Amino acid sequence: MADTNRNRRQRSEEPRRIGKVDVDWLGRDLLGTWAERRLAARQKVADPRYQRIDDLTMADHRQRALEQLQLLVDDGAVLAAFPKRLGGEDDHGGNIAGFEELVLADPSLQIKSGVQFGLFGAAVLHLGTQHHHDTFLPAIMRFEVPGAFAMTETGHGSDVASIGTTATYDAETEEFVIHTPFRGAWKDYLGNAALHGKHAVVFAKLITRGIDHGVHAFYVPIRDDEGAFLPGVGGEDDGYKGGLNGIDNGRLHFTHVRVPRTNLLNRYGDVAPDGTYSSPIASPGRRFFTMIGTLVQGRVSLDGAAAVAQQAALAIAIRYGAERRQFNASSDTHEEVLLDYRRHQRRLFTRLAKAYAQTYAHERLLTKFDGVFSGRTDTPEEREDLETLAAGLKALSTWQALDTLQEAREACGGAGFLGENRLVQLRADLDIYVTFEGDNTVLLQLVGKRLLGDFAKQFKGASKADIARFAADQFFERATTLVGLRTFSQDVRDLRNVKKSSIALRDREFQRDLLEDRVETMVADIAGRLRHAPKDQAKAAAAFNDEQHQLIEAARAWVELQQFDALDAAVERSPEATKKVLTHLRDLFALTIIEQHAAWHLEHGRLSGARSQAVTSTIDRLLQKLRPHALDLVAAFGLGDEHLRAHIATGAEGRRQAEAQAHYDALRAAGELPVPEKRSRATDVEAQPIVAAGAAPVPPSAIDGESAAAADSADPSMDAPAAESAEVAAR
Repeated sequence: MADTNRNRRQRSEEPRRIGKVDVDWLGRDLLGTWAERRLAARQKVADPRYQRIDDLTMADHRQRALEQLQLLVDDGAVLAAFPKRLGGEDDHGGNIAGFEELVLADPSLQIKSGVQFGLFGAAVLHLGTQHHHDTFLPAIMRFEVPGAFAMTETGHGSDVASIGTTATYDAETEEFVIHTPFRGAWKDYLGNAALHGKHAVVFAKLITRGIDHGVHAFYVPIRDDEGAFLPGVGGEDDGYKGGLNGIDNGRLHFTHVRVPRTNLLNRYGDVAPDGTYSSPIASPGRRFFTMIGTLVQGRVSLDGAAAVAQQAALAIAIRYGAERRQFNASSDTHEEVLLDYRRHQRRLFTRLAKAYAQTYAHERLLTKFDGVFSGRTDTPEEREDLETLAAGLKALSTWQALDTLQEAREACGGAGFLGENRLVQLRADLDIYVTFEGDNTVLLQLVGKRLLGDFAKQFKGASKADIARFAADQFFERATTLVGLRTFSQDVRDLRNVKKSSIALRDREFQRDLLEDRVETMVADIAGRLRHAPKDQAKAAAAFNDEQHQLIEAARAWVELQQFDALDAAVERSPEATKKVLTHLRDLFALTIIEQHAAWHLEHGRLSGARSQAVTSTIDRLLQKLRPHALDLVAAFGLGDEHLRAHIATGAEGRRQAEAQAHYDALRAAGELPVPEKRSRATDVEAQPIVAAGAAPVPPSAIDGESAAAADSADPSMDAPAAESAEVAAR
């Protein structure tokens, strides 16, 4: 890996570095706890047998993904999370780490593997008991039984508790009767449902003795060995989709399909032969969330895969931007490298900072996940923390992946739109990540509710004096804001000096205080308004609905704080030269977020006008500081040509630019380079000794400037760097 990265840096036209990033150290640190799992997965990514072929038909792509999944099974790569006694390794964190890297091979393969082993198989593992493990898991692990995870319905996606499918217990036959009573209750968007799935884990409301005990999971055969639906089971193919067309997504419906009582995955709820229901968790609500929480690994893995996709997109765009030249801004003989344009840096480096923060935040999430699922830290509180963090990080990272892929595509111009450079197809495949395993907006609402719950807990059992003190503190905060004391003190310290403002903004404690204060203030404000909500259910729901936007913004702010803390921890443990560069990256991450919410900070008196203005100028200086290290920062991702498989990231553009420059240099040296028309016209004017009567001589520089501006403004294809170049030329 080190040699590949070194060669790539040598063939680029990167300027001399100031300081030196320890790329090897940083690369190892980014790989995290399960580095070996990730590297083993990247070996598969580099194997053409696992790689996506872009021009396949949907049918051929589905067949290829099926065959690729069998290759993973034959290699033993899918067994990591399963019990050792069944041939697995009980390595939950390592399993997810390796799985995430498969997004670089083909997202369809990654998600098909996730459906089989991370959803279908994991549901049997985590919701079933030893009988189910011994009976069903071996065939699932060997891929002898392809399966579907039948939770989502056409009428209910994120609101799983309200699904319509029922499982009614018949005590006479000791069977459950699975039934979809109306069209909206059809199970929908299910991987493996259209063609390959033979069995399914079906989520349905368990009804026994006339009582609905809520959603439970059942193991249900759906097809025979020839692929035909079993009696009572039907379905449809979802057909062509916006992405992930290697997965056979489809719909399933059930008409009084009977399964044995023992096919209930009964870890959290069981039914005796006589129909008596029992559960180790008395509260129906807590039971439901505990069952759903066991399947959190889907969100964990999507968060990680989104971070890997961002790394790939930025590696492609930054390598290309370091070689691609466009417009003569500072030289008559050499065009500018795209990555030297400040706007180009802003569009890519700010997203690079977010990718680093999300990568490090994901490592924390994965560590927490492994602790809970291995049993080392499995407590109700830890599970709740895991679910909250997974929901929040998955939401922001999958949204950011789409944003980064799109910006990287635009930053590469027409080359970014070519399929051979992968950006457009990656974006299409990752589009669905923002809504499956939980719609992102709904997930952030879940995080917001947790924040409100934690806020309320601090007053549980509090005395009236404690509550009064809190109210007084809140009043003081508002009063301070109203009279501008906080911003006044900032102005006094800065003395309206931009340099002093910038130094204050780059203080780690100041950054964190701003990020944390935004979370706490928003949550406290929402809680204060809801405190007076009416007790009537409809009116209370309406009051909460009014706060929904602010609640989601508070949740977003909380997740950004977690990402900042993770990146900050990496800064603190890094070696000296690398620490300096990572500090710039951390500052860029924090100030980019602060800039995005500058209006809030101004409205709430957290930033003075002078400091708010200094945020943008400080970001611009950070971009300059990071420019010499850009290739090192993406080299640390450890993604070689065999992983990216993007022609524009292989050095081909640098070779093309060198060839073009050599051509013009040779013409110039031989005196054979044609003179541009505007320069020729300027020379003609200088050669004219006589000026028409009454006319003032026109300076050649004015003719040069006017013709340059006219030529540039006449070019409709001018992009952002071109506009900057034209402005310089006009001046």
